[in-house]
Amino acid sequence: MARKKTSSFEDLMEIAAQMPWWGGVLSALVVYMVLHYFAVQPNVAPTDLKGMGSFAGRELWRTFALFLQYLVPIAFLVGALVSAIRAARARRLHGDVSRTPTRNALEAMSWHDFEALVGETFRLRGFQVEARGGSGPDGGVDLALHLGRDTYLVQCKQWKSRSVGVATVRELFGVMAAEGAVGGFVVASGSFTDDARRFAEGRAIELVGTDTLLALVRAGGAPAVGKPVAQPQASPGVAPVPVETAAADPVACPQCGSGMVVHTAKRGASAGEKFWGCSRYPACRGTRPA
Repeated sequence: MARKKTSSFEDLMEIAAQMPWWGGVLSALVVYMVLHYFAVQPNVAPTDLKGMGSFAGRELWRTFALFLQYLVPIAFLVGALVSAIRAARARRLHGDVSRTPTRNALEAMSWHDFEALVGETFRLRGFQVEARGGSGPDGGVDLALHLGRDTYLVQCKQWKSRSVGVATVRELFGVMAAEGAVGGFVVASGSFTDDARRFAEGRAIELVGTDTLLALVRAGGAPAVGKPVAQPQASPGVAPVPVETAAADPVACPQCGSGMVVHTAKRGASAGEKFWGCSRYPACRGTRPA
């Protein structure tokens, strides 16, 4: 389904809606101050014909600034309001599912709410979340996650009657390569086919199924000790691949004292070796040898 055409005002609103609400408010203030400066500038009439062209150009720009100094900030303020509403809804969804962590709770929500829930789950883990805004339930990459200079792409699939196949994972891998993303996630309210799992192995793509997603929601976005987790990057040099925590009693983080989870290094001199990483990553980067 093609995306409907939008006006410039709607485009500005959507740009602000992708920011934190305070970012939209700050942008509105800055834009107003800049445009107001040009709107109140005097435009002295030329004394000869040579200056008529530049005079007309300045007068046209001043007229535009006179109207845009109100229109553009209003668009940003409306976008900031939309951002605040979206954030509140995402927090509410996350809270509702954390209190009733079942597959039925995931399937009962709309695909848009499912994406909002996934975004909030990653946000609580320390990512900056950018909603790409698909045109429907299968709108391609739905979220872009930013962690420092690294970008991860997320595709959400709320399929109630079938497993996510290899074509979806291939599609995400192609977009990752085109955009230079360091990793990706396919998050589903169901399961994945064996072909999809085999394709994801070694390709910095993590398949997050129902059990993993519910475990993350129950943990408030932080990795849950004793549960499978969606860990994008355990430490420098470790690829974002599926990670399972150990069944043994967790050890305490040497830096903050929180529980730790077991990871397997996928690159570098320690490739294949297991180590303990803090469950509060990326807020805490404590590690211990396994």
